[in-house]
Amino acid sequence: MFDITLIRESPDRVRTAIRQKGLDAEALIDRILALDAERREAVSTLQDVRTQANAAARSIGDLMKAGRREEAQAHIAESSALKEQVKALEEEVRAVEPALEALLLEVPNVPHESVPVGTSPEDNVVLAEVGEKPSFAVEPQPHWVLTEALGLVDFERGAKVTGAGFPFYVGLGARLQRSLIQLFLDMATEEGGYQEIQPPLLVNAASALGTGNLPDKEGQMYEAERDGFYALPTAEVPVTNYHRDEILEAASLPIRYCAYTPCFRREAGSYGKDVRGLNRLHQFDKVELVQFVDPATSYEALEQLLADAERALQRLELPYRRLLMCTADMGFNQAKQYDLEVWSAGQSRWLEVSSVSNFEAFQARRASIRYRPKDGQKVEFVHTLNGSALALPRIVAALLENNQQPDGSVLVPKALRPYLRTDVLR
Repeated sequence: MFDITLIRESPDRVRTAIRQKGLDAEALIDRILALDAERREAVSTLQDVRTQANAAARSIGDLMKAGRREEAQAHIAESSALKEQVKALEEEVRAVEPALEALLLEVPNVPHESVPVGTSPEDNVVLAEVGEKPSFAVEPQPHWVLTEALGLVDFERGAKVTGAGFPFYVGLGARLQRSLIQLFLDMATEEGGYQEIQPPLLVNAASALGTGNLPDKEGQMYEAERDGFYALPTAEVPVTNYHRDEILEAASLPIRYCAYTPCFRREAGSYGKDVRGLNRLHQFDKVELVQFVDPATSYEALEQLLADAERALQRLELPYRRLLMCTADMGFNQAKQYDLEVWSAGQSRWLEVSSVSNFEAFQARRASIRYRPKDGQKVEFVHTLNGSALALPRIVAALLENNQQPDGSVLVPKALRPYLRTDVLR
């Protein structure tokens, strides 16, 4: 739920923020302001009429006690009319509120002042490139050639059993998945101070609404319509909703969770070379980091969360770059977002493997996640953050492509060898 107070007090700021995210602002904000004014007027009138009704009810008793029955009868008629008016006004308020709430759910988060204004991905800012791109004596192979030659992934049988974008991982390919998941979870829990959670893989509509996946991303989620559940697109959804409708103690903040889950996305509209092999799947594995923090520290927490995600890439010895996303390329929910991309030697391009975001109070307001300040002041909304550390498919693609050897084998990064129990894939 977007903060209606911000729209009332700074409508032009909100309009600008929506336009900067590439969305139409005018009609939406105008309709919200009109409905809000209508609701406030109805509430004000309702309060006045209730006051009149209560006064009329009290006067009836006084008149009856004084024996002034004729006057009392007149007040009884007046009281009945006022009660009917109260009912009508209550209905009017009840009718406006759901419409207003529905419109507020369509308002995206306002970008932080440090976010660059842009109109396309070309306006994202490359903040750093870390590590050296590998060089090869011959043209490096893309991962879909390597996975077939090494028998790691079976795309064909996956398409037969389910459909395109649902591969089988076979032999060392399956162990590689398991090893990466274990490495990422161990780093998060042992080095990052995160508590591990294993969440449900299906969520209800209230959970999807809480994180902002509804009403923004209906077309990207798989839905079990009979039961009203959605297959989770990311562990962010169930883990953030773990504290939905709760009031946390300030002393408990920050709260840090990590979770491994399969993720399910329809990826509607994706096509061409960018979806080949492991580049874009409908089912994939990911370790997610989620934080609940005091609003005063949320941007420090964002930088720390970013460092946690980058540390996983450094441990795998993968060249990567850090991007600060512009307003138009950020998500609907984000106030500020970084992306991490790894170098893909076999495709000669960068592949996104993590988004690290601060939502400020945007999700907390929708999910009613609050905290009680230490000084006893009224409860406030926490700030929520999340980041992938990391999504596996493109990590696997980059590992294979960047570490391929002349004999067709693939060298395993040192940090992964104890988990995979081999130095080389062949």
